[in-house]
Amino acid sequence: MNTLTLENISKHYGEKLALDNLSITFEDGIYGLLGPNGAGKSTLMNIITQNVSFDNGGKITWNGSDTKKDDVTFREVIGFMPQQQELYSAFTAARFVGYIATLKGIAPKQIKEEVMRVLKQVEMSEYANKKIGSFSGGMKQRVLIAQALLGNPKLLILDEPTAGLDPKQRVVVRNLIGSLSKERIVIISTHIVSDIESIADDILLIKSGKIIDRGSVPELSQKVVSGEQNLENLYMQYYGDKI
Repeated sequence: MNTLTLENISKHYGEKLALDNLSITFEDGIYGLLGPNGAGKSTLMNIITQNVSFDNGGKITWNGSDTKKDDVTFREVIGFMPQQQELYSAFTAARFVGYIATLKGIAPKQIKEEVMRVLKQVEMSEYANKKIGSFSGGMKQRVLIAQALLGNPKLLILDEPTAGLDPKQRVVVRNLIGSLSKERIVIISTHIVSDIESIADDILLIKSGKIIDRGSVPELSQKVVSGEQNLENLYMQYYGDKI
């Protein structure tokens, strides 16, 4: 069983408070981080993946070890798909994912097999030798998900993984994510309720840098005051028209 614990995590950007004293524990399973744009989801993702530092006074541990003191080991267990599509347009899909595999320290003799494995998982095998510059936004998203799967990470962080995907592709990605939760922690950030309500074991609703509620879909749905008891109506209850 893997455990990721955040204790008293805050983040200021100048005078702006992006995260406000968050304390959360994750264990193996799929977690949906739900909230409107600007709620603090991406900041939290970047802090967990050590792309952004947090304010003094907080602490993050992975299986009991402080991730700041053992940062190399911690980075080895992370797979991260960022929200922004920062890809090399002149690279083929296979070359780009292979480049990331090298950066992750995957053994050279294993890279080709590993690249094809993850591209197959996201249904991009037939485009392995096509240049990324010719891809649609949805295809680029799948390449980003593929690189996050390299090395079979124990902590998988996906920031808006279905952005730009058509309905069929979104179902493929949701089913893929749903199959990945065994013996790992999967955290999905999104503002689209349907992306996570059918696959998440636990959902955290975030607003203005704070976790305002947490629970399973049935547990949260029971908190709807008016209308059908479902996650979408609870989202509207908390966030109004902030989509």
